[in-house]
Formats: sequence, C-alpha cells, structure tokens
Amino acid sequence: MLVSQMLKSKSEMGVISVTPSSSVTEAAKLLSKHRIGTVVVSADGETLDGILSERDIVRELGKRGTSCLNDPVSKLMTSKLTTCSPSNSALEVLEIMTDGRFRHLPVMDDGKMVGLISIGDAVKGRLAQLAMEKASLEGMIMGH
Repeated sequence: MLVSQMLKSKSEMGVISVTPSSSVTEAAKLLSKHRIGTVVVSADGETLDGILSERDIVRELGKRGTSCLNDPVSKLMTSKLTTCSPSNSALEVLEIMTDGRFRHLPVMDDGKMVGLISIGDAVKGRLAQLAMEKASLEGMIMGH
C-alpha cells in the first residue's frame, strides 16, 4: 500500500500544527486534546520547520523539570527531519521509521507537506496489503 492511499484512509482531522514561537504548554494541550503523539511545527502552515513529539517533551521534563513548559516549541523540536513522499510504500515507511527510531513521518509532495503518517498508519497499511496478497494466493491455490 502506498502512502497516498494511507493518507486517504485517515480521518479528515488534518495535520495539527503549531508555530515555532508557541509554548511547549500550548503544544502539549493540543497533543492531549486531539489524542495524538506529535505536532508539526510550521511558521506559515505550509512549510515544515520541525516536529515536536510527546517524547521530546517528556525527555526535557526529565532533564529540567516543568520550566521547559514555558519554552518556545522551537527550543525542543526536531528540526532535522526525515520525510517521505506519497509514492513510498508502507514497507519503505516502516523501514525508515525503524532505522530512525521515530514514530511519525511528514509526507512531502513538491516541497509542501501533504500529511503525516504514523507508525500505526504504516502497520495498518502493510497488514491490509498482506491480507490482499493472502486472499489472492488462496484464490490461486483453490482455482478461483
């Protein structure tokens, strides 16, 4: 299954983003409200400045305590990002995430972010693909 197909199957909520100057507290509230693990950081809503995950926040809380909650998101975000394209497969995305040890991957098309794929989306896409392959093979074996 391709990333483009996975994006079509996702809810219409869209990608939740914050600006680099938003506070970590604001970002944490969005994570909690939408029950998600990552927010995209974008100054203009189109370009990708970074990504902030719940893990980023927890690590900083562990180091510095609650004072980090007043920091701007730009101080904690990951700005050197790995991305994928709509034409990547679920298996490729899973390999990228496993190798990079992260759970969210921005989807870029022509220099613009068009979505965000989670490891759960990629696993779901891969399982759907495997189920179709299994059904095909069973059909061939049974002569259907």
